[in-house]
Amino acid sequence: MSRNPQVKLSFSPGIRVMIPLLYAAWSDRVLTPSEVKTLQEEAAQLNFLTDKDKAQLLQWSNPRRPPARDLFKFWEISCQEAATQLQGDAQNLASLGLMLAEENTTRPDWLSEQDEKHLQQLEQSLGQLNVATFRNLFLPETSVVHQEETDKATFSVSELAALLDGDFAATKAKTLTILQDPEFQLRHIPVKEDHREQVLQWCKLLANQGMGALSYPEAQGGKGDMGLYAAVFETLGYHSLSLSIKFGVQFGLWGGSVLNLGTEKHHTKYLRATGTLELAGCFAMTETGHGSNVRGLETTATYDSATDELIIHSPREEAGKEYIGNALHSRAASVFAQLIVNGENHGVHAIVVPLRNEQHELLPGIRVIDNGYKLGLNGVDNGRIWFDQVCVPRENLLDRFGKITDEGQYTSPIENPSRRFFTMLGTLVGGRVCVPRAGLSATKKALAIAIRYAAQRRQFAPSAMAAETPILDYPSHQRRLLPLLAKTYAVQFGLDHLAGRYLHREEGEMREIETLAAGMKSYATWFTTAAIQECREACGGKGYLAENQFAALKADTDIFTTFEGDNTVLMQLVAKGLLTDYKQSFHEDGNMAILRMLGQRVNTAFSETNPFAIRNTDGGHLRSTEFQLAAFQFRERRLLFSLAQRLRGHIKDGKSAYEAGLICQTHMLALAEAFIERVTLESTAKAVSEAKGTSIYNILRKLRSLYALHTIEKHAAWYLEQDYLAGTKSKAIRKQVDQLCGELRPEAVALVEAFGIPESLIAAPIVMD
Repeated sequence: MSRNPQVKLSFSPGIRVMIPLLYAAWSDRVLTPSEVKTLQEEAAQLNFLTDKDKAQLLQWSNPRRPPARDLFKFWEISCQEAATQLQGDAQNLASLGLMLAEENTTRPDWLSEQDEKHLQQLEQSLGQLNVATFRNLFLPETSVVHQEETDKATFSVSELAALLDGDFAATKAKTLTILQDPEFQLRHIPVKEDHREQVLQWCKLLANQGMGALSYPEAQGGKGDMGLYAAVFETLGYHSLSLSIKFGVQFGLWGGSVLNLGTEKHHTKYLRATGTLELAGCFAMTETGHGSNVRGLETTATYDSATDELIIHSPREEAGKEYIGNALHSRAASVFAQLIVNGENHGVHAIVVPLRNEQHELLPGIRVIDNGYKLGLNGVDNGRIWFDQVCVPRENLLDRFGKITDEGQYTSPIENPSRRFFTMLGTLVGGRVCVPRAGLSATKKALAIAIRYAAQRRQFAPSAMAAETPILDYPSHQRRLLPLLAKTYAVQFGLDHLAGRYLHREEGEMREIETLAAGMKSYATWFTTAAIQECREACGGKGYLAENQFAALKADTDIFTTFEGDNTVLMQLVAKGLLTDYKQSFHEDGNMAILRMLGQRVNTAFSETNPFAIRNTDGGHLRSTEFQLAAFQFRERRLLFSLAQRLRGHIKDGKSAYEAGLICQTHMLALAEAFIERVTLESTAKAVSEAKGTSIYNILRKLRSLYALHTIEKHAAWYLEQDYLAGTKSKAIRKQVDQLCGELRPEAVALVEAFGIPESLIAAPIVMD
């Protein structure tokens, strides 16, 4: 080994033996929980390692501190050079380590037979890697599942996968690597307490990897990057949705409320312990009696100037905090309550309230009960919480937007109480940005199973002597699944647009982003519920077996339409936001706004609703971006204008704005849907345009057209009523949807392979080779 004198100079013989094992463990730049445990436990039994050696190994087995790149590269070069000298049966990690230490593969005097056995056990525990695999360690494992189907693709699967992963590909890859570790093996756990304990342990393992603190400031152990946190949260949706939600409650809701509503003193006190899960917390906002009506919460936080404390109290049973995730495991809560100072109610604020001591015993005045078994997500410990005159220090008020001074006076940088309330809630919109992404991961998993199954499942034959037909070849089956696949891509692009707006927001944009987040969350999670159901049915009786994942996917995502805001309520908020913008436009622009609106109607009538346009059945026209965008924009614009007219008419007739809103409620929901569909299509069209010149351009165009035309087909009755389409054009659109499904059939398996879901997370026997 004279070519590597630095190995001997830098490290002891014992450490040199361990270098190949360390290299193998760190080869994917991730040290999984099992690898950490193996390295630390097995290495402790190696007698040839000195205390100094063991301290060095302990440092190198810290998952939050990967070895420096130059050190890792040195390991790689040393191992590869030494590997060329190994032959036959000697090609294993233990022999390679001895080669680095002693220049030969025989056991040296300082290595006992027992130590040699421990080395071999350690190698086996790390995956039985050998030197023949070294040069391939950095290449992703190529899936052979349905290779013949994937080979039909006209595009690069890896190129499409890179587009979907975006700027956070490395974080998603690291998360997937960890989730494939044996410590994260999926299994059915029927008893909720056992299930919750498993999910808690998984969260702790993720926290040990530094993933819980990603959105927190560096001073509190994080990266200060909400995008990294969102990427982890989204990827967890491929594994266990209970884990995804538990992770979100602990690090996103509880930690996020401290980060976004608190000030530096709160960050210093709570965030580091939150990110490591030394301090488990919960987010206590929703109450039994008020649900989505946050402004009407009944819990009070009354300031007592005599003791300089806040007294937290639930005035009646229905004021108890309801369905609070992490309630059974938490030691603290961010409690949303009406803040009363000197007899004046200053509206809803958040206060950190301790729930349990270090022995996990409930503190005086705190009552917590288990919500019990739920339809799904039984790995999350939901509970109800009540407070009976619980006293906490004044400093526990999360006071970014409202504080109590040393003199006992309330002050706020935002004087208007209504604006203060919505500003405070706006800081928590990250949950609505993240939740639909985890839901879409579940949708992708369901589609991957259903489409792969349909490609291999054969049924019925044209004659007794002919082979049966794959069910994905049936147009009816294509109609069931392929529009869902196209919409999955479109929704991803819409959610990417939302995330980009949120992560790169500027002052003054928050209200618009809140409207977009409320709408995208609703649209995406409703789609998740419908898509998983259709995928289950498309797999027949096999889809009904729990082992094929649909039972868990259906049960665990069902609540996504309700939490972070009930979808129907959120869509009403979207419509109100659009009406506010519409009204403001008239106030600011006056006659110009009226002229602009009339101009739009004239232009539409001339270019889109003239006799030729409404009867144009040419395939190129129907598949064009121009027609598709114009149709979506027309629907949104017409619904907005007609809704505003209806509301104005009811108010002129003497009805209150509230009564008028109730009468037009379903109209408002239709407008909100049209708005989100338009944003989704525009985001998809942008992604298609940016892919020009690549192998994925044509497939993205087909996906965009299928999403757009299938959506127009769904609203065909409305378009016919508005004379935007003639009957012949509506039929031509239906024909184009069928044709696009047929064109996408050979690409379908490759399109779900591009989601990049590992086989161990697909975990459905019906699609395993």
